[in-house]
Amino acid sequence: MTLMCQVLNVTRSGYYAWRDRPASNRERRRAELVEQIRTVFDDSRGTYGSPRVTPELNERGTAAACENTVAKYMREQGIAVKPKKRFVPRTTDPDHPHPIAPNRLDQDFEATAPDQKWACDLTYIWTDEGWLYLSVVLDLFSRRVIGWSMSEDLKADGGVAEALRMALARRRPGPGLIHHSDRGVQYACGLYRQLLAEHDITCSMSRPGNCYDNAVAESFFGTFKTELVHREHYRTRAQARASVFEWIECWYNRRRRHSSLGFLSPEAFEAQLN
Repeated sequence: MTLMCQVLNVTRSGYYAWRDRPASNRERRRAELVEQIRTVFDDSRGTYGSPRVTPELNERGTAAACENTVAKYMREQGIAVKPKKRFVPRTTDPDHPHPIAPNRLDQDFEATAPDQKWACDLTYIWTDEGWLYLSVVLDLFSRRVIGWSMSEDLKADGGVAEALRMALARRRPGPGLIHHSDRGVQYACGLYRQLLAEHDITCSMSRPGNCYDNAVAESFFGTFKTELVHREHYRTRAQARASVFEWIECWYNRRRRHSSLGFLSPEAFEAQLN
């Protein structure tokens, strides 16, 4: 200790006084904020960066929590999202004889009210028992998942059609709704087109090989994979189904803050209409 104090040019008494001195108000506030940041990050399942942590802190009543400060403390504490990458199988087959609808959406993803524009897509989930395929219907007004289904194959009836039936039962849309998807056989087949026609829904499809035409659905699945699927190992399909249900219905729709919605959840954003 004597040698260390000599090297640092401090007295032993000065060192002990510093060591035993109570933390300042500023130091206590910093420690409290770091702990609250860590709590929010953990509550987000390790998926929130500073842009989403900050409004969550403010909503919980944390004072003086600006985004720059939150980002600084997260870097210092090593609090960061750690995404993983996995193999990507092919789920879309555009080489089929069914009619193709024009791209009526034309990358206009804005809506002024619910049930004006829906975007649909499907993706894959690996389990030790084999693949599961998740089909979703998103309302472009609130980015809310209004219909979804999980199936063990890529057939339309148990997959994309079931997701659409859920959306129709939940929302009961009026005339004028645009339904947008890719050109996959599941969305172009007679079963699916008949379901759209029965509810007077206008069909729209992306251009060949252009993922930007369905960017909102692509973005949703990017979030879904990064925040859930790539963090889990599903031993059974039943385990995957339960996990996906909880993520969509309890987390994403009700609680997850969305940057395009002013960092509100889809449910909270729609609630503003009431």
